[in-house]
Amino acid sequence: MSEILIMGNMPDKSLSILKAEFTVHRAVEMTNFEKFLAEQGDKISAVATTGFVGIHNSIIEKLKNLQIISSNGVGYDSIDATFCADRGIIVTHTPDVLNAEVANTTIMLFLNSFREFSFNEAYVKSGNWKLEGMAPYSRSPDNRVVGILGMGRIGQEIASRLSIFNPKILYHSRSPKDVPYTYYEDLETMARDCEVLICITPGGLQTNKIVNEGVLTALGSTGTLINIARGSVVDQTALISALKDKRLGYAALDVFENEPNVPDELIHMSNVIVLPHVGSATFETRAAMGDLTLNNLIEFKKNGKVITPVPECLNLNQNT
Repeated sequence: MSEILIMGNMPDKSLSILKAEFTVHRAVEMTNFEKFLAEQGDKISAVATTGFVGIHNSIIEKLKNLQIISSNGVGYDSIDATFCADRGIIVTHTPDVLNAEVANTTIMLFLNSFREFSFNEAYVKSGNWKLEGMAPYSRSPDNRVVGILGMGRIGQEIASRLSIFNPKILYHSRSPKDVPYTYYEDLETMARDCEVLICITPGGLQTNKIVNEGVLTALGSTGTLINIARGSVVDQTALISALKDKRLGYAALDVFENEPNVPDELIHMSNVIVLPHVGSATFETRAAMGDLTLNNLIEFKKNGKVITPVPECLNLNQNT
């Protein structure tokens, strides 16, 4: 195992580390990627990618001796992990190291939605405070009923950090968890019973547009949707319609269906906050994610096992 294909960009420091361990091939530097796959694909035993870039099955099929795909990011819906596992290819991701930062971003969106910091900053900078007097009142974040879609590690971190605001926390996931919050088997029913719906469930086919028109309408005209998960989790067309029709009150979004393209309707609505997918984007957290991406590759090269396999590949890691 000595040749690696890098999909997308990678910091120079990380590249230097990999070059000490592997013969490195970078897809972004190739003028004819298909020719490379045809002529040298059989030499590639490892791939480094990101949750955003991923790697398509059609490429994987041409890497006949591929053993590992190490992805930078907790989400890996851009990689068909089941397809890989069936071929004995282990897929890794970078959980846990970004939990705190994504939770921080969620709290930021939560507070901004209620206290309307973006609006108030613009109010001062535009001169309206001087011209029109005090800004309108905003809403308190305290004592809200908050529903969390996805009660995994990040969901639990968000719930913990929300505790300072004395919320009642509800949650929906595939099955009940050992947590002190109220479980709902039906997402639409939970949306009807909460004031804020926070999406932190993984992307992929199982959750595609799980937040649909029915869920958005159930959340209601004073409800707030916060999406820090994946753009695919929310039916974006239905979201825009619900906001326009005032069937939904507010939205705070870090992710979108077709990034980096954000619909003009969402950008220009005064009751919508938009961020450019920065949930974990701090120097410290991205460095930790990058380190774990590299460490999975190096550990696998040394002893055939990885540190953080995705669930679909757990058996491969145990049986190696």
